[in-house]
Amino acid sequence: MEKSFEPSTFETKWYAHWETTGCFKPSGKGQPYTIMLPPPNVTGTLHMGHAFQHTLMDALVRYHRMKGYDTLWQVGADHAGIATEMVVSRNLALEGKGETRDSLGRDKFIEKVWAWKQESGDTIARQMRRMGASGDWSRERFTMDDGLSKAVVETFVRLHEEGLIYRGQRLVNWDPVLKTAISDLEVVSEEEDGKLWSIRYPLADGNDLVVATTRPETMLGDTALMVHPEDERYSHLVGKTVKLPLSDREIPVIADDYVDREFGTGVVKVTPAHDFNDYAVGQRHGLPMINILTPDAAINDNAPEKYRGLDRYAARKAVLADLEAAGLLVEEKKHKLQVPRGDRTGQVIEPYLTDQWFVKMDSLAARGLELVENGDVRFVPENWINTYRHWMGNIQDWCISRQLWWGHRIPAWYDAAGKAYVGRDEAEARARNGLGDDVALTRDSDVLETWFSSSLWSHSTLGWPDAGDMEKYGYAKRLPTSVLVTGFDIIFFWVARMIMMTDHFTGEVPFKDVYITGLVRDKDGQKMSKSKGNVLDPIDLIDGISLDDLVAKRTSGLMKPTDAPKIEKATRKEFPDGIPAFGADALRFTFASLATHGRDIKFDLARCEGYKNFCNKLWNAARFTLMNCEDFVGADSAPEPTTDAERWILHRFNETLREVEKAYADYRFDLASQALYEFAWNEFCDWFLELAKPALHGDKGAAADSTRHTLLFVLEGLLRALHPVIPFVTEEIWHSVAPKLGITADTISTQAWPEANPAFDAPGAAADIEWLKAAVTQLRSIRSQMNIAPSKTVPLLLQDGDATDRARTQRYAAALTFLARLESIAWLDGDAPAAAAAVLGDLKLLIPLEGLIDLGAERARLDKELKRIAGEIAKCEAKLGNATFVQNAPAAVVDTERGRLADWARQHAGLQAQRSKLG
Repeated sequence: MEKSFEPSTFETKWYAHWETTGCFKPSGKGQPYTIMLPPPNVTGTLHMGHAFQHTLMDALVRYHRMKGYDTLWQVGADHAGIATEMVVSRNLALEGKGETRDSLGRDKFIEKVWAWKQESGDTIARQMRRMGASGDWSRERFTMDDGLSKAVVETFVRLHEEGLIYRGQRLVNWDPVLKTAISDLEVVSEEEDGKLWSIRYPLADGNDLVVATTRPETMLGDTALMVHPEDERYSHLVGKTVKLPLSDREIPVIADDYVDREFGTGVVKVTPAHDFNDYAVGQRHGLPMINILTPDAAINDNAPEKYRGLDRYAARKAVLADLEAAGLLVEEKKHKLQVPRGDRTGQVIEPYLTDQWFVKMDSLAARGLELVENGDVRFVPENWINTYRHWMGNIQDWCISRQLWWGHRIPAWYDAAGKAYVGRDEAEARARNGLGDDVALTRDSDVLETWFSSSLWSHSTLGWPDAGDMEKYGYAKRLPTSVLVTGFDIIFFWVARMIMMTDHFTGEVPFKDVYITGLVRDKDGQKMSKSKGNVLDPIDLIDGISLDDLVAKRTSGLMKPTDAPKIEKATRKEFPDGIPAFGADALRFTFASLATHGRDIKFDLARCEGYKNFCNKLWNAARFTLMNCEDFVGADSAPEPTTDAERWILHRFNETLREVEKAYADYRFDLASQALYEFAWNEFCDWFLELAKPALHGDKGAAADSTRHTLLFVLEGLLRALHPVIPFVTEEIWHSVAPKLGITADTISTQAWPEANPAFDAPGAAADIEWLKAAVTQLRSIRSQMNIAPSKTVPLLLQDGDATDRARTQRYAAALTFLARLESIAWLDGDAPAAAAAVLGDLKLLIPLEGLIDLGAERARLDKELKRIAGEIAKCEAKLGNATFVQNAPAAVVDTERGRLADWARQHAGLQAQRSKLG
């Protein structure tokens, strides 16, 4: 092994080896274990949320692969209709040839999209490889693949046949730049400064009603005013009409309990075609739906002539000016409001009345809820079932059409009268409806939204609906899949829809478990966003990035370029030296350690530094082991320990493996990584390497060889246990360690998980060594506090204690002498001289002070320690003095607290006795 740990020298090498040798492919042996990667956008790059979730998925896949499961991590990408069209359109503009989406036409534009996809559409797949993702890339799927496209068409046609898909006019989120409907998930609402205008609506009797609005231009589409049915101020007006300002229309006054009587004047304007709540009111009261906007948010011909053709904001100015001129504008004041913007364009989204295709959700949602309630699908953490219930209980029909070109084109054709005919192709649509060639049909120009195709991901990637493909991809074996790892923000948009669709078409649930991760935030708990300037790129954390490059990355492409100076200043302050290269393993270990069952993940680069140090410590421990086993040739068999130190480390390794297995079963990646960290750093690297030295350097050949065997055995097993979390460094080290045990396999990735061996359970030896560790720790603490030079040996006096303490002292005299740098060990039967003292149970550990230290300094040390212990005693007494704690806490917890109190009391008494001897 090289002297220094340099991840950049081997990470890409090992990933190429894993992929080219096919070790990520299913083995065909054992029980199936399958994870479907939530398909990232083909336009996307790896962000912290991706890297976090991919780390957890990869750890699960690698762990189960080593446990002997027939593992498949199905990878792939989503065609991302809106994002991809924007990328390709932007590229066309940059080419400077004057070509646009519209000037090319549909077919030519789609050709451009496919060309871009072939050249640049696999960025995120490359970045996943850099993270170490062990997906089966030979089975990589794309939602626009022929097979998946066939599944989309089949699904649409069948749902239409069943009456679950229909075309109708409804209100949708509309992006006036993209000129398409978008989903709720693509709308970002944030509080902004706006205005609230109060407007008079004249009554026929000469009086008027005052209404407040933040969007005065929409009044051109008002079809009613609304009051609360129990509001006595207006009850006499219900059923009467008012004159709609700036128009020649009259609209009714209606009553509906949607109105908040305490807000404003208690009178609300109703614009059903431009507000989602008003739309629901309009449906209840049978109001006309008057759309006053064109697809690009200009005023259309349904409005008075003078406003037609004006942009919505120009129309707002004109409406306000005319209202003021007519004496109908009562008030204008500042107002904070939630403004919905498209996440792609940043434009204000309009509620827009248009013809779209919808999926009826009532029966599908009822079944989807049933599958979760009866346990066929389990949420982890289980509290997320409440979010699922809420969404499914308030479900609306699903708008599945988009006014785009890139995507799965809707399989519907229209005749001259506008009647739609659905089929798998035009020939089928004609045949099923008895249409001859003389009937001209026009293909629907819309495409299906990407959530529609991704809702089929669990079964379409396994070959459905083609029987041959289903056999080829293992459909019968792998559905349901094992677990879905995803974020809480798409429980409804993706998780729920997959459950409904997969069950409806296959009779199976798509996955048995849904593990919901938290949201990765910055170290201060703030959401990572480009506008905040706190975004971290996982690849930059792996490979490092200079300060100037980091500043350039964070300030480019901002929605508000004016934010750039602030972001640059903050970045230079936080990262004056840029970001160092931590390597993929350190980043992965950081993510695993943060993967609690909480809602938010606070990411701190200091954790990356700590886990890079861990990898370095593991590296150095391996080098120490190999140097001390240079001439040793072991066997791939369990060691037969001859020393208690060996028995202890094997026992603790057993306990650690059991703890880690339980943590994986519970999706507690934080507990698994913590257990592995503690064992590797504290017990193997720190203690066992020290405890092994007396045997390695002693004159007993059997003990030395046994210790070498155990060193290699535990290290090799530890590398396998760590491999799912930190695959690169464990692979690199393993190839130096495994041959010493006669193991010559090609990769650690396909080695068996290190199962706990009951033969290594040795609680007695473990207790003895824990006593030895505690004694050495206490003595080292005294030496440190007394500033005794490491090279200086000191006498040790022992007092009190019991027969077990005497037996252990005799048994481990050599180890105590070596590890604590002692010149002698003696038991006291009478009074002790002035000495630095520590207490281990009833046993006092005394280092005589004469000639070693300043007695005043030792008095101060003891006083400080006595104060600390008194504080611990007070905490225990407070707990045990709390009747609620004693009555409600588990008996074992109360007993543990009582034991802690007794132990602290013994330590305090022993140190107090020693302090009294110093005057």
